[in-house]
Amino acid sequence: MSGYGKVVMRGLAGDLARRGYAVWNIEYRRVGRGQGGGWPATLVDVAAAIDHLPAVRAPLDLARVTVLGHSAGGQLALWAASRSRLADGAPGAAPRIESVAAISAAGVDDLAQSHREVPDGAVEVLMGGGPDEHPERYAVADPIAHVPLAVPVLLVHGTDDATVSVRRSRNYAQAARALGGEVDLIEIPGAAGAHRGHVDPAGASWAPITGWLAARR
Repeated sequence: MSGYGKVVMRGLAGDLARRGYAVWNIEYRRVGRGQGGGWPATLVDVAAAIDHLPAVRAPLDLARVTVLGHSAGGQLALWAASRSRLADGAPGAAPRIESVAAISAAGVDDLAQSHREVPDGAVEVLMGGGPDEHPERYAVADPIAHVPLAVPVLLVHGTDDATVSVRRSRNYAQAARALGGEVDLIEIPGAAGAHRGHVDPAGASWAPITGWLAARR
């Protein structure tokens, strides 16, 4: 949404940089207040930011890119990791950069079900309608439509998250595993798993994320 820019991820980005990772904290057109975001602009911006990496004048290993996001960014991270399977002409198709892993923290990992449960919520604004009105859009943008990914996936979610239900991540994990996907789901119980707690480097969800990354480094 318009009130939540890339500054939300600054603490996590800084912690990753201190751990020796190169970090690309990207921005995109958001929804609300004339931001110009939503279908397909938000997806196009995310794809463009990732595909700009080869032009960045830095010693980057572009064969070892991991995508990570929180909340709406979790949906976008999983979507970004699925771009290679999008049909020609779809927003974000034909990626220049393909990720080797994807992490979604408190993510909206199941857009269609989110809309069914909250039909007048953020997914309605992002997608311009529901899955029955725009099935072709959900076929492109909904992470659960692209399971299983060909890369490892980590989902971290609070069991009592009042903003994005843990059911989003449970649905995604179940669907992906049923088709042979490699998905780890870590659930954070109680207040420690509150939605905004996932963007705190000292929070309960960050340690398992950095541990998961380190194991693949």
